[in-house]
Amino acid sequence: MPGPSCRCTLKVVSPLENIVEDLKTLPPDRLEMAANFIRRLKPISQAEREAALARTFGCLSPEEADEMERVIEEGCESIHEQGW
Repeated sequence: MPGPSCRCTLKVVSPLENIVEDLKTLPPDRLEMAANFIRRLKPISQAEREAALARTFGCLSPEEADEMERVIEEGCESIHEQGW
């Protein structure tokens, strides 16, 4: 004698759906951290790289650029015998 008929429904949940649900539970500061991490994982095209460079090109005054160059030369061009 067959048992009672049971219908089961199987729902396939994508990893994306799980991630979205997890993100919904994060506090704002953690959500911002997650967003920054996701942006770093996303491939960037050559055009996007060039646009980012163009946005930052010329952002320093000549005086600021000279100071940055001086600091880099002072801090990076020295040899520390006991260091790495």
